[in-house]
Amino acid sequence: MKTLRIALLLIVVLVVAAVALAWPRAEHIPSSSPAAYALNTANIERGAYLARAGDCIACHTARGGVAYAGGRALDTPFGRFYGPNLTPDKETGIGDWSADDFWNALHNGIARDGRLLYPAFPYTNYTKVTRADSDALFAYLRSLAPQRQPNRPHELGFPYDSQALLAGWRLLYFRPGVHEAQPARGAEWNRGAYLVEGLGHCSACHSTRNRFGANTEGLDGGLIPTLGWYAPSLTSGSEAGLGDWDREHIVALLGAGISPRGSATGPMAEVVARSLQHLTPDDLGAMASYLQSLPATPAQRPDRAPPADEQVLLEGRRIYEASCAQCHGDDGRGKLPAYPPLAGNRAVTLSPAVNAIRMTVNGGFPPGTEGNPRPYGMPPFGHELDDAQVAAVLSWIRASWGNAAPPVTAVEVNRYRAITGD
Repeated sequence: MKTLRIALLLIVVLVVAAVALAWPRAEHIPSSSPAAYALNTANIERGAYLARAGDCIACHTARGGVAYAGGRALDTPFGRFYGPNLTPDKETGIGDWSADDFWNALHNGIARDGRLLYPAFPYTNYTKVTRADSDALFAYLRSLAPQRQPNRPHELGFPYDSQALLAGWRLLYFRPGVHEAQPARGAEWNRGAYLVEGLGHCSACHSTRNRFGANTEGLDGGLIPTLGWYAPSLTSGSEAGLGDWDREHIVALLGAGISPRGSATGPMAEVVARSLQHLTPDDLGAMASYLQSLPATPAQRPDRAPPADEQVLLEGRRIYEASCAQCHGDDGRGKLPAYPPLAGNRAVTLSPAVNAIRMTVNGGFPPGTEGNPRPYGMPPFGHELDDAQVAAVLSWIRASWGNAAPPVTAVEVNRYRAITGD
């Protein structure tokens, strides 16, 4: 019993030490002056642009709800989170917050009342946002009409509802700090790095996560937990990355949702529609330049895929010619803006093949944007094709017109149907 008590005491000491060590890492950068967050036209317009760049509306607006009034659910492996009310309502929103309170939440992940915020709010990225941009964002949010909508409590089970455990997580995985420019890289590269790493929080989806929900370094892609979509690599050197893309094709995909190399679908379609299409061409170009500068990790250079069974490929070709060629062409080149190409389209050659499986089974639409105001949809084939047929046609597509991706199996199709409820 004495040994057990000592062990429990040591655990308590370690937890307390983690809590004590997690809090002091908060840092404060003062505002330049009250004019930086004053409710004037310049600040509000700048803040509105930054809010779109950060896609704040996505998590802080319930389906069919008032913009920024909170309530949207975000499911994670650890429980369900709800985006809080960001309107200037004094009781349920941020009406009583100061610019320092807002900065502390954005930069340090600490709420106005001192609670540690969960990293479902991506302060691990937003910590790189400058104080000037934080103040402009605060001015914009204060300019909104107040909406009295109480915040819903997160639905987390033990031990994920513990502030002590969260403090330990921060000790391991969070360091506050603004973006540091690299003068040798030039202004465009630095602007792209700031948007991608900070406000755009691209790593929230486009990097793998460990068992504790922390992002790994880099933008080498990963399966988005609970959503069942794969966010591809954004680095330049990987076969699935952006290295061989023309810069204007990256800009087109980010800004319009379509390009000669593919279309934005799934969660990325919403990001383009609500956020990226509203950025300036210069900012989109800066993001493209930064992304194309990122090297791939060794794990992103897979060996050439083994060929699929010949009979499977013959069946896949038959299905393609009967059901797909009318839109995507015998040569797989498609016809923009209506029908995206399949030749050289990383959306259909990614591994795992979950995105291609979902699009084949369920269909889907690219986003409606100013650059593509009337998007054409992909019809669903899940009611016509069984798992083996879906696998066959995708295996043929992934091995044709210069594509060299691994074949898809019926087991994979069945597994992803089960994961996504399709």
